[in-house]
Amino acid sequence: MPTRILGRTGARVSILVMGGGSRFLAYKDEDQAQEALNKALDLGISYIDTAYSYGEGVSEKRVGLVMKTRRKGVFLTTKISQRNGDEAMRTFEGSLKRLQVDQVDLCHIHALMGKDDLERIEAGNGVLNTLLKLRDQKMARFIGVTCHNDPEVLKTALERHDFDCVQMALNAARVGMGKNIAGSFESIALPVAKAKKLGVIAMKVFAQDKLVGQAPADKLLQYSLSLPVAAAVVGMPKLEHIEANVRAAKAFKPMPRAEMEALSGRLAAANKMALDRYFAHHIDA
Repeated sequence: MPTRILGRTGARVSILVMGGGSRFLAYKDEDQAQEALNKALDLGISYIDTAYSYGEGVSEKRVGLVMKTRRKGVFLTTKISQRNGDEAMRTFEGSLKRLQVDQVDLCHIHALMGKDDLERIEAGNGVLNTLLKLRDQKMARFIGVTCHNDPEVLKTALERHDFDCVQMALNAARVGMGKNIAGSFESIALPVAKAKKLGVIAMKVFAQDKLVGQAPADKLLQYSLSLPVAAAVVGMPKLEHIEANVRAAKAFKPMPRAEMEALSGRLAAANKMALDRYFAHHIDA
């Protein structure tokens, strides 16, 4: 499995991340969920992404059952949705218990939504100050923020604050193509993250499966991994999805710029406006 350095964190991670959101919760059988996580690790995935809001702790508990015996060599990330600092701390302490660890590698502020949301995050009793404390206390080695709907507000957040990492929606269909189409994370927020040497994780590679069938899955993954990112997080609700995405990651070669432009031009023209509307209110849970 190819690996990359996660920005200024210095951590080396697999370019493919096992997502613990709604796609992971699609494993209704607990034994199969454990099998999926173990298969991902066996095949070379070294980064697991989860959050309390994924099933109100169900995803974290599942990950914790694996971390109990396989913590070494795994880059473990969780996220906090609460905006109040005290509530965020209680959630994080619960996350450590569910994950059966004393420390996570990365804790994100989950799903930055807009200017008002950023103000709540930045408030004196907001979640940002809690995350800074968690990093100082080494309960989280690194801190970050995720965003899938507003590249401008993410740009502002990254410019203002001392994050280590950022997770943003980066796929071939959401690139601004033409003056009448709104900008994209790729053109607005990604350059700031790159300039600050943040660890960048691409998400929504398949746009919640809305791009499946419009382009080969391996091409969609290849596009996102050809951007200046460390890794791409993917939800894989079937064991064969894990195998297929691992094969694609292991075979990865940068997509030529002309091919990227052709793919994004075709997909953005057909999908971008609808996807922007969809992700304006979507939060994976």
